[in-house]
Amino acid sequence: MASSPLPPAGPCADVAVVILNWNGRHWLQQFLPAVVEHADGATIVVADNASTDDSVAWLQQHFPAVRLLQHAENLGFCEGYNHALRQLDFRYYVLLNSDVQVTPGWLLPLRELLERDATIAACQPKIRAFNQPEAFEYAGAGGGYLDQLGYPFCRGRLFDTLETDHGQYDDSRPVAWATGACMLVRASAWHALGGLEPAFFAHMEEIDLCWRLQNAGYGVWYCGQSTVFHVGGGTLPKSNPRKTYLNFRNGLALVYKNAAPAELFGTVAARVLLDWVAAARFLTQGAWADAQAIGRAHWHVWQQRAYWRQRRQLGRPHLRVAERAGTYAGSLVWAYFGRGVRTFRDLQIPDGAALSAHGPAHVHPERQRKVEHNG
Repeated sequence: MASSPLPPAGPCADVAVVILNWNGRHWLQQFLPAVVEHADGATIVVADNASTDDSVAWLQQHFPAVRLLQHAENLGFCEGYNHALRQLDFRYYVLLNSDVQVTPGWLLPLRELLERDATIAACQPKIRAFNQPEAFEYAGAGGGYLDQLGYPFCRGRLFDTLETDHGQYDDSRPVAWATGACMLVRASAWHALGGLEPAFFAHMEEIDLCWRLQNAGYGVWYCGQSTVFHVGGGTLPKSNPRKTYLNFRNGLALVYKNAAPAELFGTVAARVLLDWVAAARFLTQGAWADAQAIGRAHWHVWQQRAYWRQRRQLGRPHLRVAERAGTYAGSLVWAYFGRGVRTFRDLQIPDGAALSAHGPAHVHPERQRKVEHNG
């Protein structure tokens, strides 16, 4: 890794806050000033994915002290970050979306959490909606969870149902995944696992990383003492066939890569079946392009099965559902659509404090050696 200039003094001087930009000058103009103001000594880096707007010129004119990394082409979210972080030498990285409004003191609690426990590799703040500030935001909310089939959800968000923040998730606890909209990650763990899955391009990449971190013996946490506000949907609109394709392709590959051997076949079979139910639902709604996107997603996973098999082997050994923090031992699809569950608490998942017992004392010895070596 290339060495970086000495970071400014401050409690977060060993942190690089990295914003990946692609034609997002309007987001930089709106949200970068607060990131700079509330950096607490962290180095701010903008990694530009070959933007064709005036992002770079605007940044150089208005924020010349912000470090700029320019990619020769649009590498996507995953490789965009992988390429940028290989050039940075810091103890911690923050992956921060360009459409996130940070708040005073947002960064220090995240860093302090990882400083206190070397087995924690990543964490996220509370994510609330920028356009509806009292509500949790879709991509992260109060910490990411997975059900037994690998479907993601959050404390504060089940499918499209978002809770209002009444302080019910002001704690800190282990979770299944931390959102890529705002994630602090330990650099040694990031590089040991090779960063984000390059074949994903975008979507589900942070869930895959956090699942691999847990398989490697690390913890992933939510920190309720830090809050940011996320616009969301800044790159692709929600009803976009390209997004549908990426979500279903990456979702299936995610499960195949990371599920425990004894649970793999049943989980993949159930996911394929439910994906086709989703495709049928798209058809009844007249969303033909989205239904076709699911078919393409499955076909491409099958075509690339040799690659995914190789990636799965790199992640061994794999934890079972009961061994991973932030998991719901049931079907979220059935709970939401069958039983009418609309809030996280109604799922009656055991308190997260109990899940912290799945730390060093409950991980495979090989995974624990990785933690001790990289911590």
